[in-house]
Amino acid sequence: MEPENIYLIGLMGVGKTTIGKQLAKVLKRPFYDSDKAIEALTGVSIPTIFAIEGEAGFREREHKMIQELTRLQGIVLATGGGAILFEENRVALQQTGFVVYLKCSIDRILERTKRDANRPLLQTENPRARIKSLFVEREPLYLKCADYQIDTGAMPNKVVVSRILEKYHARSPQI
Repeated sequence: MEPENIYLIGLMGVGKTTIGKQLAKVLKRPFYDSDKAIEALTGVSIPTIFAIEGEAGFREREHKMIQELTRLQGIVLATGGGAILFEENRVALQQTGFVVYLKCSIDRILERTKRDANRPLLQTENPRARIKSLFVEREPLYLKCADYQIDTGAMPNKVVVSRILEKYHARSPQI
């Protein structure tokens, strides 16, 4: 039996890519980042897609990419923060892998994202208010979708990875 996929969900800046790469390295598995996969496929940046197609156009591309990536087996996937907005994406994640909700404080997210121009949703006069509204909108969906949740702002990445692996192995004894 193929090992179950590990999917990381959560708001931008919580560490999905960083933690995902570390998990993949420990497990000796391929790592995917759905945003990077979209950029590779289109040949343009996420902000460019937002500028040309708007958020709706980007979400449709993201939906197609999540559907494609969840067909793979034995991977670690960092999803975009809004991937859970489509019910079909939540279902695909839940049915094909172990879903981990990474979260941290709004202050920590602001600190981690303040110099990153590749965050189209934060290109606003009040990034704090935007993060707070995204959190209020998305957290119920993250919680509904997740098999496990962990605060990435409260401990070193190594500890986060170790805790995720503990839960993952407890749930998937065949590995």
